[in-house]
Amino acid sequence: MYLDTFLVALMIISSFVVIISVLMSPVKTQGLGAIEGGAETLFGKHKARGFDAFLEKVTIVSAIVFMLSAFIYAVIVA
Repeated sequence: MYLDTFLVALMIISSFVVIISVLMSPVKTQGLGAIEGGAETLFGKHKARGFDAFLEKVTIVSAIVFMLSAFIYAVIVA
């Protein structure tokens, strides 16, 4: 009973964190000129630094927390 409530609250909080961190992250596209240079950022030649790196980590962690809590909630309820 309490675990269900905790998982729902965890999903709500993590979803808000994902939404806020994605909205706060800077835009990285540069139009059609980014097509040839897009592979460099995709495969890690240009790493994010500072606040951008923090937002990237927060987004990844909160997305993982959301998916795991949703999966555990689905297993418990079913």
